[in-house]
This record gives sequence, structure tokens and C-alpha cells, in this order.
Amino acid sequence: MSPILTLFRIIGAFVIFVIGETGRMGIFLAEVVFLIPFPPYLFGRVIKQINFIGVKTTLVILLTGTFTGMVLALQIYFTLSEFGAESRLGPIVALALIKELGPVICALMVTGRAGSALAAEIGIMRITEQIDALDTMALNPYKYLIIPNLIAGIISLPLLNFIFVFVGVWGGYAVGVGLMGLSSGTYFGSIRDFVDSADILEGLYKSLSFGILITWISCYKGYFTGYGAEGVSKSTTQAVVMSSVTILIWDYFLTSILVA
Repeated sequence: MSPILTLFRIIGAFVIFVIGETGRMGIFLAEVVFLIPFPPYLFGRVIKQINFIGVKTTLVILLTGTFTGMVLALQIYFTLSEFGAESRLGPIVALALIKELGPVICALMVTGRAGSALAAEIGIMRITEQIDALDTMALNPYKYLIIPNLIAGIISLPLLNFIFVFVGVWGGYAVGVGLMGLSSGTYFGSIRDFVDSADILEGLYKSLSFGILITWISCYKGYFTGYGAEGVSKSTTQAVVMSSVTILIWDYFLTSILVA
């Protein structure tokens, strides 16, 4: 077989795999969403997963949010000072955090800490046949494993994003006002003048969609993991990489829609 035909065969096989995997993931999400309104309602399980995804990630969000705001203010202040526009430091930091950095970095942190753990946990349950045991006991694995994680992600991501933005703005305040000598009233007053509800809603929409993406991809990769330790390791890695890349791609398309 000629090298050109071999190349086309490889490309064709990859395209077919991507289309098939996308279809399987879409069907997986559709089945999960369809089952949400029906009992049993595992509120305790949802609260447990909110604690795992949200509460236990709070410290990471506090640290990354604070230092993101600080380094952002430090970089922007010297650029603005060249144009005599230091008074615009507050709204630039706030808008950058609310519309882009907050939702995206927060989602990436949750992916690294919680998404990988979800994929590994469900993957281990698969290879140890615990999911088959749920079927045997007439417990729908989607209701017990997937839906609580999906709901917890939808609830946790916006709250974590709010914390990230809040501490990030105060981190920018610490640098702009405390370190660079900018007026406190100028910093917060300009934020009030330039930030409106549309900007806040944009960040909210992004964090909600990221919560769905992270839990959807992580649970899917764990649920359909290969057997053995190697299969779980591979699924966990794929969950983190695919979630991170999908977040960045979806962020672009969602931004292009919301700013149009």
C-alpha cells in the first residue's frame, strides 16, 4: 500500500473514532439528563459530591484567585502608567476576572483536583465490578453515580467562580492600592462604573457550562474505562486532558456568542 493511502487510512480511522466517541458521549449525557426528573432523588449523595467538588476545592481557589488578581494588577498597572490611565486598573482587573480568568482558571483547577478523582473513582468501581453490583441490586448506576456529580458540578462551579473573582479583586486591590499607592475610592469606584450585569452573567454562564463539561467528561471516561490499573490510569489522564482542552475551546465559542 502506498504511503499516501496509508496516511488517508490513518486520518479516516481517526475521524471515524472521533465521530463515534462524540456520539457515545452525547448519548451518555442525554440519558443522564433524561433520568434527572425521575426518582429516587439522592439528595444526600448530591450534598456529599458538592462537598467533594466544591468545598474541598475552596482552598485551591482562594490561593489561585488571590495571586491571579495580584499578578494581573501588577502587570496591568505598569502598562497603564505609560498612558497615565492608572485609574482604570480596577475595572480591567475586575472584568478580566469576571469574564475570562475566573471561570476558566477555576474550571481548570476543579478539573485537576476533582475531575481526575471522579474519573478514577468511577473507573475503579467499573473494574472491581461495583457498577455491575448496582445493576444487580436494581440501582441505576446513572442515578447513583453520574447524576449527583453532574448536579454538584452545576452548583459548585458558579460558587467557586464567585469566590475566585472576589479574592482576585481584593488581590488586585492589595497590589494597586497597598503597593502602588492607587486611591481606594478610585479602584472600587471605577469598578462600579464599568462592570454591569451583562458581564456578571457572562461569567455565570461560562461557569455553569464548565461545571457540566467537567463532570460529564470525567464521569464518562471513568464509566467506560478499560480494565486493569492501566485502564484507570489512561481514563483519568484522558478525562483531565479532554476536559481542559474542551474548556478552552468552549470558552472561545461561548465568548464569541455572548459578545456578538
